[in-house]
Amino acid sequence: MSWLERLRDGLSKTRQQINDTAGFLGQDVRDVVTNRLDTIEDLEYALIAADVGRAATEDILEDIRRAEGKDLQQALMDALTLQLEPDARRAEFRKLGFAPDARRTSVDPRGHVVMVIGVNGVGKTTTIAKLGQYYMNRGKSVMFAAGDTFRAAAGAQLGEWGERLGIPVVQGTDGGDPAAVAFDGASARAARGTDLLFIDTAGRLHNKHNLMEELKKVRRVVEKADPAEPSETWLVLDAVTGQNGLQQAKKFHEATPLTGVIVTKLDGTAKGGILVAIVRELGVPIKFIGVGEQADDLQPFDSQEFVRALFDVNIPRE
Repeated sequence: MSWLERLRDGLSKTRQQINDTAGFLGQDVRDVVTNRLDTIEDLEYALIAADVGRAATEDILEDIRRAEGKDLQQALMDALTLQLEPDARRAEFRKLGFAPDARRTSVDPRGHVVMVIGVNGVGKTTTIAKLGQYYMNRGKSVMFAAGDTFRAAAGAQLGEWGERLGIPVVQGTDGGDPAAVAFDGASARAARGTDLLFIDTAGRLHNKHNLMEELKKVRRVVEKADPAEPSETWLVLDAVTGQNGLQQAKKFHEATPLTGVIVTKLDGTAKGGILVAIVRELGVPIKFIGVGEQADDLQPFDSQEFVRALFDVNIPRE
């Protein structure tokens, strides 16, 4: 099964959420706006139920009302794609009818060190392993730093992934200082000239120390060990958590500014619209999305591809 087919199948719950509430997507926009206000209300409910968020929903409905010569589904697809574009300039190009991004084949971090953050249970450590394999397959040398020293066996878990993938892992002791592991990892990466270092970080602390302060500390020590790093901070977010996850993301963003979000478990939720809310509320791009447990089920995010898969449009079948 191809990635696009897996993505389409993974989004089936979200698609059903929209279609069950808005089973009218083949209608002409002009007819809906002029004669079927109840249809617009149903669509509003469907989008909110899919966790698109109220502010984004209002913008989407306004774009649909202005659409001419389109059926409702195409107008909705165009409006969703626009909302998933975090860059204002690129969004303006889309409004003018241009499609500024072709299908991306890779996501290239700006530098060498990526802090990976998120609460426990979102699949952070497994996601780091998938990222490692993704970049190794593209010819990059990779290292891991097992900085989640507070979660029992987190270091061992990442160590096992490293051994399986042939990726060096900088380890600390259980309950030890996460910042020390991050410092050692950043120092080792710089000394070896490794292309990429992914730092696993704590998602929950076992004491009263503030998690966000701990993450700030990790960032500071990485800067000392390897100036100009970390170049990226990526948040792993479980799509199943919906708006609750978005609130978590805001807190992380305030503590250590995010440069990207990775959304996992899209195949387990009817709230796939949370991607729109993430981009809208945080202004941060979605880097990768995941729809399964296999390594290649984590792939670079493309807004047009995502929307087409959501509505099962132009998805090639192999």
